[in-house]
Amino acid sequence: MDKAIEITDEIYWIGVNDRETHLFEALWPLPYGVSYNSYIIMDEKVAIVDTVKFTATGTFLDKISDILCGRDIDYLVINHMEPDHSGSIRSLIELYPGITIIGNRKTAEFLDNFYGIVDNVKVVEDGESLSLGKHDLTFHLTPMVHWPETMMTYDRTSGILFSGDAFGGFGTLDGSIFDDELNIKFFADEISRYYTNIVAKFSPMVQSALKKLSGLDISIICATHGPIWRKNPEFIIDYYDRLSRQETEEGVVIVYGSMYGNTKKMAEAVARGIAHEGIRNIRIYDASKTHLSYLINDIWRYRGLVIGSCTYNGGMFPPISQLVHFMEKARVKNHVVGVFGSYSWSGEGIKDLESFARSSSCKFIEPAVSALACPKDDALASLFDMGSSLAREVKAFKC
Repeated sequence: MDKAIEITDEIYWIGVNDRETHLFEALWPLPYGVSYNSYIIMDEKVAIVDTVKFTATGTFLDKISDILCGRDIDYLVINHMEPDHSGSIRSLIELYPGITIIGNRKTAEFLDNFYGIVDNVKVVEDGESLSLGKHDLTFHLTPMVHWPETMMTYDRTSGILFSGDAFGGFGTLDGSIFDDELNIKFFADEISRYYTNIVAKFSPMVQSALKKLSGLDISIICATHGPIWRKNPEFIIDYYDRLSRQETEEGVVIVYGSMYGNTKKMAEAVARGIAHEGIRNIRIYDASKTHLSYLINDIWRYRGLVIGSCTYNGGMFPPISQLVHFMEKARVKNHVVGVFGSYSWSGEGIKDLESFARSSSCKFIEPAVSALACPKDDALASLFDMGSSLAREVKAFKC
């Protein structure tokens, strides 16, 4: 995909694939890579919408040069200033110094802070428009989806929404860029994992953005990551709506942290109680082996959550502590939660978990179950009962 790909008349994809980066934002695994999508509109005036990560600047500029055939670029529209989308700006304006950069007030601040760019910047307000000739762009500010400067650009002529990071997902575009050319079921988990890892904390702002955009006649969605939604844009809008409302489905995730296997035994007992009540979707994870990225994705999906931790250095086991911290920041809700833990001489780990469960926006299944050293028969029976009670609540719980 070394050439620009036509989306509609005069509008082209000029993005790139990244199969080399191991961790997105130096945090989140990319087993299937990621795309950085950029777009060019070839009207009376030429406009580019967003750029790509600096590691792919050469390929990006080659695509632009190839399609321009000697023309200049009039505008660069910046929907999002995160460096995986703004990293090629400096190189672009060095080659095309006549470019006017379009962004909002926060965009202008970030341009200066990141790259020292202050010249040829046109600040636009919410709802302001820009004519390219046949194509008429309107700018819609969507702050905190997921940075303060984020906005979306709507082309009233084609019905295309250039949505920035919203409606995006992990995964490279392997020969195809459109939703009707891809196996969307393959992409669905990576879209969900992108959302839950990157955007989850800002779900209320996503809901606000969806309401704001509801009056637009959207025919195609062009995000900065993942497929272009030309056949069924309603799919990704509905998916993001459900994710941002934290709609959950029947199932339980059990995450434990165990140094020597005792807390693991407790997790198995809880799982048996859950299964006894007929729950079919049960996922058990060792927090030391499974990356936080995947834990959060399944937690966001399933209604039941059970967390177990041994006590470590007077607190929760570190991977469990990291998980709990992320959940607090993401404001997880619409869940039924149970907690358990083991300890050798002090029980701060389970106390910290119980404090988290009580302060969360979730339904806490009491009591928390603890075990001194190795869980005995009475503790295992209590854990089975906890699992049964939690499963019943999961079945009855309404979001």
